[in-house]
Amino acid sequence: MRWLTLYARSRQVLASATAVALVTLAVWALHSPGPVDPVMAVLVLTANVAAVSIGLGGWDVVLERTAGIRWVPRRAAHVLLAGAIAGAALLTVQAAGVQLAPTEVVIRDSAGLVGAAALGAALLGAQFAWTLPTGWFAVTLFAPPLGGTAGQVVSWMTFPAGTAASTGTAWTLLATGTVLYALAGPKR
Repeated sequence: MRWLTLYARSRQVLASATAVALVTLAVWALHSPGPVDPVMAVLVLTANVAAVSIGLGGWDVVLERTAGIRWVPRRAAHVLLAGAIAGAALLTVQAAGVQLAPTEVVIRDSAGLVGAAALGAALLGAQFAWTLPTGWFAVTLFAPPLGGTAGQVVSWMTFPAGTAASTGTAWTLLATGTVLYALAGPKR
């Protein structure tokens, strides 16, 4: 059990959990009754994933690469748990009465965003893991909308549940990001 405590400390789990809790509390406290923009759910999920992405790398990447433990299952579990926590925080707010998005959309978006963060960690380094999901959200929010399948792929976060291209994009991001991060780890 000591390795779990050391791992959590090296991955700044307490700071990540605090940030996710603060975002969740802010959404709950600042919510006003009436129609809700579904983009708000994506904003909350992006903020939560950005918060948990700080743990995708430890203090010393080189030291971790020399450790005599199997990192692949630990890294994969870390990514999947981070996505579950990001989505569960929003679902908790929704259980308290703040309806932002359907459960299927929350699951899809948290999976895709954490996959993008894992991909960002593997390609850019853990300190920049947040840039890929945040940048994709910014493109989705500010770029002119595209039509057809291309629009469903680029703006996958904002489409309703059951949109095949959006769902496929999110799950592809999760699978690709998790596998690449688990095998290669964060870039130095």
